[in-house]
Amino acid sequence: MHPILFQFGNFHIYAYGFFVVVGFCVAAVLSVLKIRKSDIKLPLENVADLFFYTVLSAFLGSRILFILINFDVYRQHPLQMFKIWEGGLVFYGGLIPAAAVAFGYMRWRRLPTWKLADLISPLIALGLSFGRIGCFFAGCCYGRETSLPWAVVFKNPNSLARLNVPLHPTQLYDAANGLAIFLFLSWMSKRKTFDGQIFWLFVLLYSVTRFFIEIFRGDPRGFLFGDLFSTSQGIGILLAILSLFMLFYMEKRHRRYKNGCS
Repeated sequence: MHPILFQFGNFHIYAYGFFVVVGFCVAAVLSVLKIRKSDIKLPLENVADLFFYTVLSAFLGSRILFILINFDVYRQHPLQMFKIWEGGLVFYGGLIPAAAVAFGYMRWRRLPTWKLADLISPLIALGLSFGRIGCFFAGCCYGRETSLPWAVVFKNPNSLARLNVPLHPTQLYDAANGLAIFLFLSWMSKRKTFDGQIFWLFVLLYSVTRFFIEIFRGDPRGFLFGDLFSTSQGIGILLAILSLFMLFYMEKRHRRYKNGCS
């Protein structure tokens, strides 16, 4: 569509980088506002540190996994590794290290880990939705060829998508998916029965829905077991199993604790 959002002489603002930054900023600002309105007593400096380490680890992890998946390309053109404004972040590559760093930091600071995770999880989905709009503008993460009436045709020569053929708008599928998960988790947040439920619901919902969106993807993104699963589908299967186990385990533990105290 429009990989370069604005151009001022030799200075370019790339759509992908712009929307990724917007997504991070929206998620960060809303998280701070929600934390302040909640009963969680969290000093502002702890909030700033938490977001800094989490965002940094998410960015590095998502970029590193993208480079590993496309290593043959970057081995021939190593300087391309640094052109992040053109696209090239894998969500799962960011989610896993960011979650590990965030949980480690909260444990270290003795913060209410699962309460904070529940509070922030819906906003991660919202931020992801903005990021996928950036993907659509840049043309990365494009779909397979299709004859459906809502197919999109990329014509901009700077686009990363296949040009002049009707494709599934998989970026918009994922953007709508992120928004839907955000709305559902926001609704569920007022009805949860135990701390940690919203976080693991987020992992489960995104893993399952992303698995099906991947079916319509047409970009080279790495595969497992031949061409049976994409890399993201393989990771998604493992995360879905883990989230189901954690939801079952934590609910059972909550019931046991509740019955023991009654």
